[in-house]
Formats: sequence, C-alpha cells, structure tokens
Amino acid sequence: MEFRGIKREDDEVLAHIIRSNLKAYGLDMPGTAYYDDNLNHLSDYYLKDKDKRFYYVVLEDEKVIGGIGLDEINLFDNCAELQKLYLTDSAKGRGIGYRLIEKIEDKARSLGYTQMYLETHTNLEAAIHIYEKTGYTEIPKPSLAVHSAMNKFFIKKL
Repeated sequence: MEFRGIKREDDEVLAHIIRSNLKAYGLDMPGTAYYDDNLNHLSDYYLKDKDKRFYYVVLEDEKVIGGIGLDEINLFDNCAELQKLYLTDSAKGRGIGYRLIEKIEDKARSLGYTQMYLETHTNLEAAIHIYEKTGYTEIPKPSLAVHSAMNKFFIKKL
C-alpha cells in the first residue's frame, strides 16, 4: 500500500469512488459532496493552495483505492476540515480509514492547524464509528455548515 499526494490523473477515479459511496448510502443528493463543483477536478482544488489544503490518495497494486483531504475552514480558530474520506468497497474493513485519518491529521499539524472539523451523515455508520474511535467529539450543527444535507458534526483538538 502506498500513500501520496493527489495528482491530476487521480481525478476521474476519485470522483467515481466518492459518488459510488454516496449513492450506495442514499446520499446522491444536493447538499452532499456528490454535487460539489470541484468533485471532477479534485487535484485542481487541492493543489491550488498547498499552504491550506492537501489530499492523500491511497494506492494498492498501483490502483487508487481511496483518499482523504483537508482544507482550512473558518468556523473555528485555526481549524481544518477533514474532507472526502472515501474508499472502494474492497478497501473497507482493513484499517485503511484509520491510517488515512492519522496521515491527514499529521499533515494538518504540519500546516499549523490545531483542530479538525468534519461533517457526515447518520447513514455513514462505519465512518461515524471511525471518527469516534479516533477521538472526534460530536458537536451541534454549526450555523455555517458546508453541506446542508449532512446531519452529524464532529471536532477534534490536534
């Protein structure tokens, strides 16, 4: 298994992985990442401002099997948002999500962030389990939440 920063050639497969996951959990609707303007061009978005954003891709046998990102968010002081943690079905249940969270939190610290925030949905039970096990605490919905269809919100001090 290999972890590296996103490249332009990852865009199509990542968009497919993210949309497939959201559809499988009934979240292929407005107000979710499914309809994010930048979803088809994630590399453009994450490579545009490397001082504030980053996206890790995980590969197995040279194939992209998932990823995780972060970007600055102004809801809380010195905070990054954990974004777009998605894996192929074959990658799930193998601890890869935990490793991705650890890597993105280390990257957030190196960029100077002291907190991580995330938005998710009750339909994504496995994701919620991972977030809680890695120290994220549920908070009330912030008034400026990014994705309107999300109904669970978490924060963690780094």
